[in-house]
Amino acid sequence: MVLYNKLSETAFASGAEYFGVADLTPAIDFIRKQGGDLPASFPRAIAVGIVMPYGLTEPLITHDQDNGALMTYDRYVYQVCSPLIDQVTMKVARKVEKAGFRTMPVVASMKIPGKHFAGVFPHKLAAHLAGLGWIGKSCLLINPVDGPRVRWGTVLTNAPLNTGTVLDKNCGQCTECVKACPANAITGRPFSPGDPRSERLDVEKCHDYRQKLLATNGTPSCGKCLAACPYGKPKNRQ
Repeated sequence: MVLYNKLSETAFASGAEYFGVADLTPAIDFIRKQGGDLPASFPRAIAVGIVMPYGLTEPLITHDQDNGALMTYDRYVYQVCSPLIDQVTMKVARKVEKAGFRTMPVVASMKIPGKHFAGVFPHKLAAHLAGLGWIGKSCLLINPVDGPRVRWGTVLTNAPLNTGTVLDKNCGQCTECVKACPANAITGRPFSPGDPRSERLDVEKCHDYRQKLLATNGTPSCGKCLAACPYGKPKNRQ
């Protein structure tokens, strides 16, 4: 618990707004299939999250009429938020290593060639197993307070830290992300650990639409599913 507290203090002092630890053992086979033996060798994951300003994400629902909002969101996410997350995970990883344990900080917003639009480790998996949110129909991690408007980072480790509990919650009958998707890529199927991602999201349709945005708008970012999600909107926050 002492190490856990030191790590959470480091994360929050470095800019994180969410912190949790996940037990990865139930998902080791999935982790190995996606990222290989190295990430699968770690039984724990530290998840950290940074909340995006609501005023930055809300205009995405109508970005067709305001390309400036789309460009602003894209620059903020990839040039401000992702580097900040990497700084947080680096500091947390160093603290863990100084305590005598192994780590593997996972770079934010990185896709591995040949991995079918996937990174070496899914950040949302760590946040989900740490009890910081559930996997929504959009395949985004839905936090109870801030919805999908959180960027996540991960440090894989073998440190024997206390872990969170998976939330017994889902999106229910809500289909706002399904209706908002201009590519018709979201099927509306609820998350189930045994189902492949393709049951919920057609990544090829999503990718093709984003490539069209890149050609016409100069950026591949869309974000309509994120902006449409009712979780985390001010009216739902007490």
